[in-house]
Amino acid sequence: MLAKVSVMDDAKLQTIWQQRQFYRNPSALAEPIALLMKRTLGKKVKQLSRLSEIWDEVVPEQIARHTALETFNRGILTVTVDSSTHRFQLQSLINGGLGKLIQQQFGGAINRIKLLPGQFYSIDVAGTPRYEF
Repeated sequence: MLAKVSVMDDAKLQTIWQQRQFYRNPSALAEPIALLMKRTLGKKVKQLSRLSEIWDEVVPEQIARHTALETFNRGILTVTVDSSTHRFQLQSLINGGLGKLIQQQFGGAINRIKLLPGQFYSIDVAGTPRYEF
C-alpha cells in the first residue's frame, strides 16, 4: 500500500512540474516577423521594384543592360556597373539631368545615385533576366 501512495505522489509531482514549465508560444515570434516583413522589407522591395521600372524607362538600353540596381537605403540608390566605360557614360547622364528625371518620376527622396564597379549575372539560374519582373 505504501508503494501506491508514492506512485501517486510521483505522478502528481510530474503533473505539477509540467504545468510550471514555460510554455513557448510559436505565434509570439511570428507576429514580429510578419510586421518586419510588411513594414520594412516589403516597403524596400516595393521601392526598389518601382525604381527598377523607372530605370528601365529612362536609362538608354545599351547602358542599362550593363547595370544592376542593388539597394535603395536612406535615399541612396546603389547601382552596380560592370565596366568603367559604362560607369563613366552613366555618371555623365546622371549629372546631365537623368538623376533629376528619375527623382521626379519616383516621387520619393533620392538623395544620391551611387555607382559601384562590379560584376553581376544578368541571367539567373532559371534563365530569366535578373531584374525583369
